[in-house]
Amino acid sequence: MTSADTFRTPAVNVSAFKAYDVRGVIGETIDAGLVARVARAAAEVLGAKSAAVGFDARETSQDFARAAVMGLRSAGCDATELGLCGTEEVYFEAGSQSLDLGIMITASHNPIEYNGIKVVGPSARPLTDQEFAAIRRRTSRGDPLGDTLTGRRLPVSPSRRAAYARHLASLVDAQAIGPLKIVFNCGNGAAGPTLEAVLGELERLGGAIEPTIVYGNPDAAFPNGVPNPLLPENHAATAEAVLAAGADFGVAFDGDFDRCFFFDERGEFVAGEYVVALLAAATLARHPHAPIVHDPRVTWAITSKIDAAGGVAVASQTGHAFIKAKMRAANAPYGGEMSAHHYFRDFYYCDSGMIPWMMIAELVSRSGRPLGHLVGEMRSNHPSSGEINFRVSDKVGAIRDVEERLLKGALRVNRLDGLSADFADWRVNLRASNTENLLRLNVEAHGNLELLDEQTAALTAVLKSWSDA
Repeated sequence: MTSADTFRTPAVNVSAFKAYDVRGVIGETIDAGLVARVARAAAEVLGAKSAAVGFDARETSQDFARAAVMGLRSAGCDATELGLCGTEEVYFEAGSQSLDLGIMITASHNPIEYNGIKVVGPSARPLTDQEFAAIRRRTSRGDPLGDTLTGRRLPVSPSRRAAYARHLASLVDAQAIGPLKIVFNCGNGAAGPTLEAVLGELERLGGAIEPTIVYGNPDAAFPNGVPNPLLPENHAATAEAVLAAGADFGVAFDGDFDRCFFFDERGEFVAGEYVVALLAAATLARHPHAPIVHDPRVTWAITSKIDAAGGVAVASQTGHAFIKAKMRAANAPYGGEMSAHHYFRDFYYCDSGMIPWMMIAELVSRSGRPLGHLVGEMRSNHPSSGEINFRVSDKVGAIRDVEERLLKGALRVNRLDGLSADFADWRVNLRASNTENLLRLNVEAHGNLELLDEQTAALTAVLKSWSDA
């Protein structure tokens, strides 16, 4: 059993703190002691008196969640234990119950030796940079937790997941969904039990989905690999299941299912910008003329769909805190990133991996056309390179070199997030990663694959000359 005496180490390594969350190698940069101190520091910085704690399927996650509960209670904060769940279930609990704090123990799609902490503030709002920095500083002090736990440990309501499923189902027209065959690849992460609840609620409301669930059992050993559907080597499991089932489309979740990825009826992976474009169109069908927030990496397919549907495209810097802030300022019902983070005003402006597939299911059902057809036109009209990463010796120098050598004739240059340059028939965005020592390149074109390949090759050659690999 975890006890306060476990956490009396005076020196605390806070290198696991990243730009938005805490992630580290278990036993090296993150352990139960760090988790307890982060939770206590978060409660103290926010003055929190109520919190929810959940955890994913990793081997250490339950123990780390217990440590987080202890840290919260030592700060006088009541802690509701959600158990095994997804990050968005923590968001839902914090938002629907107006809690002061939400803590999710997860390393999402990171390798198996990792674990981490995601933290949200009152009513599931993102932490400010100042709050997160203050939590880091308090954690680093290494103060002993002490033995007095004045906050209460609260069990979760048995109806909590059902309430979450009802809320999600209310965001679509369940009766308009189906009949559809859908493959769901849970990757042995946390998604399986929650997916069953959501499917059950949609069925109760009249939705007609025949699901095929792949790797639905949460398993800390990840016998089929860590659930990271963005990696090309992980696509085959979902693609093959789609073809074998004769499914209308496939959905693959990451470890804490705050992201989902799509495969069309032919088993082809659907690039993130096309998903944002489809969700924008689906949102505008329900909220005519609304603003839609998007990141600036790959935009032409997205803005084309928004314009055609009569909406207003609003560009935002990449990153959940920026997207959510821009959505609140614009009162936007939806915001999306090509990295598969999708945010919804009616879900406390938080990201969800469950809402997108329900919206796509409704869109496919209403259109009477397969997902591949809906995406095919965009693939043809707005082809893109996919995100290409470069580890370079000097990020600033590399970006300046690209601009001086290749981008002088641009019609428009924008520095909202990295460097974006628009030409008549192609466009590029080059930005430094917020979480890794990488430059990320995205190139898109107007219906010209040869031009796309030509410009991508030229940009790649310059960036490789700066490689520190």
